[in-house]
This record gives sequence, structure tokens and C-alpha cells, in this order.
Amino acid sequence: MKRYETIVIIDPDLSKEAESPIFERVNDLIPQYKGILIETDDWGTKKLAYDIKKKNRGHYVRLDFCGDGALVQEMERFFRIDDKIMKFMTVLLQEDADLDAIKAEMEEKTARKEQAAADAAEQATKSEESAVNSEPTEEKGEE
Repeated sequence: MKRYETIVIIDPDLSKEAESPIFERVNDLIPQYKGILIETDDWGTKKLAYDIKKKNRGHYVRLDFCGDGALVQEMERFFRIDDKIMKFMTVLLQEDADLDAIKAEMEEKTARKEQAAADAAEQATKSEESAVNSEPTEEKGEE
């Protein structure tokens, strides 16, 4: 199985609700062709180097996935048909991707995100506690 990366530029004027069918379709396609979606990375709206379809901005999304040529062909066919997609480009990252290593990498990333969220929650709790403890107990009267 090969590992690919696809960068998609979507019309920036679309709402999140209008973008969601695009990603639902991609999320449905990958398992149909026995592929694995490793990561979806939303880069946000950025200025384009040149106008595409009379627009100077685009919403960038990176898809990292494993699959075969048929999956890439079907995804690119879908991107060409959908007029919400301004541009796309697929790049081969690895010829023979090790699925076990990729799954371990995915689990590690998930664990790191969960740990970061737990650390942030703990830090917020400590900040609240220190704010409560540092409040003055005596109030000054008006002079």
C-alpha cells in the first residue's frame, strides 16, 4: 500500500456546513477502496499566489492517507467534478508504507493530543485555584 498526501484548496466563501459534504465524501471513499485516512490537517484560509476562479484567497486542507492508485483516481475525479474545489494536488510520500508503523504513529499522536488536553485542563484548574486563593480577604472602605 502506498502513502499519499493531497492538498485541496476549497472556495473560501463556503461555510463549514457547505464544506462538510466534501470531507464526508472523502471519508466514505477511502474505506471503500481499502485505504486508511491518517490525518486531515486544516490549514485555514490563506492568500493565493495568483487568482484561481477570480478569487485571491483559498481554504487549504491537507489529507494524509494510504491507498492504491484506484483510490487516488477516484478522489481526483471527485475533486474535478465538484466546483467548490478550486485546486488540488496529490503527491506520493512512500512507495511501500508500513501499516503497523503508521497505526502506531496515529496512536502516539492521539495519546499526545489527549495528554496536551489533560495538561491544559490541569493548568486551567491551577490558575483558577490560585486566583481564588489570591483574592484579598479585607476590603478597604471608601475614604
